[in-house]
Amino acid sequence: MAIYRELFFGNVLQLLSTAFPVLRQLHDDPAWTALVRDFFRSHRARTPIFHKLAEEFVDWLAEVRAGMPGDLPFLAALAHYEWVELALSTAEDPPAAALLANPNSDLLDAPPCVSPLCWTLAYDWPVQRIGPDFIPTAPTGQPTYLVVYRNRQDDVKFMEINAVTARLLTLAEQQPEATGTELLLQIAEELAHPDADAVLSAGAEILEALRERGLVLGARRR
Repeated sequence: MAIYRELFFGNVLQLLSTAFPVLRQLHDDPAWTALVRDFFRSHRARTPIFHKLAEEFVDWLAEVRAGMPGDLPFLAALAHYEWVELALSTAEDPPAAALLANPNSDLLDAPPCVSPLCWTLAYDWPVQRIGPDFIPTAPTGQPTYLVVYRNRQDDVKFMEINAVTARLLTLAEQQPEATGTELLLQIAEELAHPDADAVLSAGAEILEALRERGLVLGARRR
């Protein structure tokens, strides 16, 4: 039984060490082993699929382990950030997604179609910078906005964005029938911006940049 117990635990330890390389680097061997052993002991897995176990580890850190004395304060946030790369790399690309969009249509006159392989994220910590050489002790006080996407070569990419771009992507997903102009005017109203035309002009450039990177597939067909 001892042999089988160590084999099972060893597999989970190796899996999580591979899935969360930065987290692993920030813990010495005893601390990392103790963290994973606590998960192994207290969590009842809901999936037999190894790469999905990493998602359960993220949930466990946020819901069960949260606030544990001695843990890194950004533990759950960094784990989620690292998990996103694994999740997007294994996510299915809906074959009908490209058919929903006209790649060359005007993104202001029609609804922008955001790629299903594009996730907009916000963290209280600068998770993209955390590593052995940068270990923050308190949040920055300003949200860190990131977009994570899988490009046409199936490579997962991360990009830091500003609050306006994050809001634009979020609204485009929440309001799939709204045109780019309608979305940008809503943002201008939310910001109480004195010059709506300036927001439209800047927003048009943002939409084109997102289309060039493949985050926006084009204008949604109606």
